Amino acid sequence: MLIRLLIFIALIIVIEGLFYRGIIHNHWNSTLKWSHLLFTTAVYIFFIYQILKFDRSQGATTSFYWALGFLLLSIVPKLVSLLFLTITVLGDILWNTVTKEPSNSRRQFLKNLSLAVGSIPFLGIVHGIWKGRYNFKVIQHKLAFSDLPKAFHGFKILQISDIHSGSFDNKEKIEYAIDLINQQEADILLFTGDIVNTKATEFHPWIDTFIKIKSFPCGKFSVLGNHDYGEYVTWPSEKDKVANFEAIKNLHPSVNFQLLCNENVTIEKNAQQIKLIGVENWGKNFKQAGDLNKASKGVLQDDFKILMSHDPSHWEEEVKNHSKNYHLTLSGHTHGLQFGIEIPGFIKWSPVQYIYKQWAGIYKNNDRFINVNRGFGYHAFPGRVGIWPEITVIELQNKELQAQFNG
Repeated sequence: MLIRLLIFIALIIVIEGLFYRGIIHNHWNSTLKWSHLLFTTAVYIFFIYQILKFDRSQGATTSFYWALGFLLLSIVPKLVSLLFLTITVLGDILWNTVTKEPSNSRRQFLKNLSLAVGSIPFLGIVHGIWKGRYNFKVIQHKLAFSDLPKAFHGFKILQISDIHSGSFDNKEKIEYAIDLINQQEADILLFTGDIVNTKATEFHPWIDTFIKIKSFPCGKFSVLGNHDYGEYVTWPSEKDKVANFEAIKNLHPSVNFQLLCNENVTIEKNAQQIKLIGVENWGKNFKQAGDLNKASKGVLQDDFKILMSHDPSHWEEEVKNHSKNYHLTLSGHTHGLQFGIEIPGFIKWSPVQYIYKQWAGIYKNNDRFINVNRGFGYHAFPGRVGIWPEITVIELQNKELQAQFNG
């Protein structure tokens, strides 16, 4: 850890030195310089202190997450400014070489412009911490299938994912989100994992809030996510770890969620049925407790199947080409990295897309779909920038009935 800390300090010195020499030096007055110095020094001292006091047996604390948030607030805008300045100055040097024109005034303009560009992520992060982490959005989709039982035409699924209750600090905002859930006229609620960050006790203050989620005609079901196994702290003994895991599983019935651990249930409507299958966590680079074959025991090839699997890499690695034909998979896990840009019909980008092929929203492979929920809560970074907390409503449609209605 000491080596990593020294590398971190060296990187900070380089970034701050470049930012000072490239943008601040000779351009800011003494008041701005001292304000910047005091803010950045306080941020780095706070973050380094949190690293030095980190206790693996307790895991990351709320103060650690806030230290990370302020660190990003300090570093990201500077990196954006420096990148923009580097690119534009290189372009200016090339232009000056070709035209032989003096560039002093242009260089000053570029420095001012780079600072303005850097202010965009700064303001975005401030908003993400202040407002964005509780900026709940209801996102609706309609998906049509040729083999959906006709009794389920118009069947609505409400999906939430990644509660991460250990991160919450505003009961009023969470109650607002519960009200949003209760306002949706859905037939079933499905929760796709990560009810806590690590420990079952994180959810105890929120049981009275989440139990207010109304009953749904076809029930409320859930699965486990990678954070539900308590693998991100050091436990006094394996017995303590197992006890925490059992306590986490018991949280689900405490709020009337039926937990599916590598098993399936039948959902019936007007004498027709679909299969709901829930696997434990299976991730390409995470815990692989999910057993799709075990979970699908008794499920027939011709059954219409909805699969709940926390990590979307499971769909990419195993589910989408499986011979059983899982019609719709519901996942979460990525949070959209809690950072990105989404303008419907124009742009959809987050750094997480370079790790996960399916990271937010609906994806299709042949006639099979996956929805990756952007998450209800937040983790690590105490905010959301451009990727808002999500409540998903998916309406299933039978293609034949859909065509008749449209006709």
